[in-house]
Amino acid sequence: MPESAGGVPPWWPHADRSRFCDAGALHWHLQQWPHRDADAPVALLLHGTGAATHTWRHIAPLLALHFHVVAPDLPGHAFTRTPAQQALTLPAVAQAVGELLTVLKARPSLVIGHSAGAAIAMRMLQDGRVAPQLTVSINGAILPLQGPIGRLFLPLARVLTVNPFVPPAFSALARLPVVSRRLLDSTGSHIDAEGERCYSHLMTNATHAAGALRLMASWDLQPLADALPQWRAPLLLIAGEQDRTLPASHSQRVALAIGDASSRCVVLPRLGHLAHEEDAAAVLEPIWAAWQKAEAARARQD
Repeated sequence: MPESAGGVPPWWPHADRSRFCDAGALHWHLQQWPHRDADAPVALLLHGTGAATHTWRHIAPLLALHFHVVAPDLPGHAFTRTPAQQALTLPAVAQAVGELLTVLKARPSLVIGHSAGAAIAMRMLQDGRVAPQLTVSINGAILPLQGPIGRLFLPLARVLTVNPFVPPAFSALARLPVVSRRLLDSTGSHIDAEGERCYSHLMTNATHAAGALRLMASWDLQPLADALPQWRAPLLLIAGEQDRTLPASHSQRVALAIGDASSRCVVLPRLGHLAHEEDAAAVLEPIWAAWQKAEAARARQD
């Protein structure tokens, strides 16, 4: 299959929106939807572990009706070239995304993060790298992970990252349709064929697999969890009722830990971990409502 510059396949969702730029030590791949109004607010979209810009294929064009939209591939993922020495801890990734925003001269008013991307968004706000009017977490991985993921998968990732043969072996295994199918089924989501093709492409890429494993092996969410009682910025937590990766109770526990009226948790029925890929309209409905509320609050302050 022929590929465009930077390795992005021509069939990749919204490949015409792809561009590359250097920021910090990384050569970033990102997709952008400029708004015709130069004064329109900026929306930053941060995908989760193992994903890429394709995860926003349904939501980004809808957001672009009102925002300048910026969606990067995170360090170590997909088409963003990442040096082996680049740290992939939560603070390091938050810093790297901040450096990208500086190069782009973008100041997001809305930040939406899915899964690990939600933790990155919140860490960026805590570090003063962004000051959005609204932060949105979609099935966010914000608290230290419990269950099989926390007890087994994350420790296993830490062990596997020291073995250079693991990512190629995983990628070779992922070429079996039954393997990629089981991985997607484990999210509790049912996505379209285009999304399945993208995940299959990523899972069979050893460099991407190594980046995802490195990020998981470096992840420490305890400092973020410890700071939640001090969180006072507007935060919308969206959880999929059928999420098998992170149960909806994870987001509900985050809202309880914050315990402030500025944070709200919405549970969407019938949707899984990839809720925004299953039903963009259902996910955007509470986002629009929260955004209008944030806009009204800003207008009162002005």
